Amino acid sequence: MLELGDLCRAAVEAARPGEAVEAFGQEARHTEVKARRGEVEGLTFSESRGIGVRLIAGGRVGFAWAADPSTDEVAATVARARENAALAEPDEFNALPDAASTEPIPALYRAEQADMALDRKVGLALDLERRATSTDPRVTNCDDVVYGDSVSRVAIASTAGVDAGYERTDTWCVVVALAVEGDETQTGFSYRIGRELGELAWEEVADEAVRRAAAMLGATKPASQKVPVVLDPFAGSSFLGVLGGALSAEAVQKGRSLFAERVGEEVGSAAFTLIDDGRELAGPAAAPFDDEGAPTGRTELITAGTLNGFLHNSYTARRGGTISTGNASRGGYRTSPGVGTTNFYVAPGHLSPAELLAKAEGGVLINDVSGVHSGANPISGTFSVGATGWRIGPGGEVGEPLREMTIGSTIPEMLAAVAAVGNDLRFFSSTGVPTILIGEMTVAGV
Repeated sequence: MLELGDLCRAAVEAARPGEAVEAFGQEARHTEVKARRGEVEGLTFSESRGIGVRLIAGGRVGFAWAADPSTDEVAATVARARENAALAEPDEFNALPDAASTEPIPALYRAEQADMALDRKVGLALDLERRATSTDPRVTNCDDVVYGDSVSRVAIASTAGVDAGYERTDTWCVVVALAVEGDETQTGFSYRIGRELGELAWEEVADEAVRRAAAMLGATKPASQKVPVVLDPFAGSSFLGVLGGALSAEAVQKGRSLFAERVGEEVGSAAFTLIDDGRELAGPAAAPFDDEGAPTGRTELITAGTLNGFLHNSYTARRGGTISTGNASRGGYRTSPGVGTTNFYVAPGHLSPAELLAKAEGGVLINDVSGVHSGANPISGTFSVGATGWRIGPGGEVGEPLREMTIGSTIPEMLAAVAAVGNDLRFFSSTGVPTILIGEMTVAGV
């Protein structure tokens, strides 16, 4: 079997004069174990391998892919991409990025994690469920308990001189605990990611899910009012996905962003700084280069409330008269590159969560929101979403649990109302958020 890099280079060698060819190769091995009531409920193991070929001729782009191809199949894939390009409309901004030096990130790959025995993974899932159902008598069952990991490799080569690759390990665990008291049932969620098992702190994941479920028992519907709102990292991460889409140059150039034409303007409070960093090891999306071979790096999109710019791949950069920020993103080898975030996070502040709560006395601590992606307008930024959480009592004490409430505002108004940011930055998938205090928001209940 040919190495992934060799397959990509074979595609480049199949280019004809006047053609620009890029081959993106990816292979991955995924394992996921689900536990329920002391037994393995599900065990999933999958492997994938393939390349995607992008071919540009006369400003026209064609794309084709092949799963686990031979050398002959690679040549056939290039031929299909050529045929597809002939049917496309020309665009002067279609071109492959030039080769650039990239700095390796050796810490992405952990050999011990890659070699972990399946028995250990199964045992971990069972231990995770056992801990979640044995620390609080009100939690004897879980809706979901998952341990998962993956080992993956990426290679890319092009006629523009790109020839690079890297490998990585990733691991994660999830617990959704069920707390029951009388006829009432509440759920609590926790999730953590890492490069290897030692970074997961899986016991804390189980404990956190249990605490969050039990703390919601007895929740009531609050009265409608305008109050200070504290978003915990779980809740804050839901809003960050909307911001990521709005700060994509692709969305801006298509007229689908609420931040279009606002570079250099204040779009948030001085307490709010937003960063995308493809080399931040604390986040899971770290990589030495993006999905078309451009070096990744740190892009400060919003600094102390002021919008600096947008995320670019090579196409949007040429169209916008700037340079790529290293944010070309694919859904795998079966797709051509668009624009996406890497490790996308709110810069942490200096206050602890407890200090933020003390500043929000009489307000609401939000621990979960639902419907942000479907309920937020990407152009105006207006949103109205369901939420759960707790009343904030005297001195910042967390009080009675609250449910069936709605919080509504606009993204610009919410960013402008950020009063302070906590020091507890935490990554959820590729988004990272600390606790955030919003000076005032409308909370609708009774």
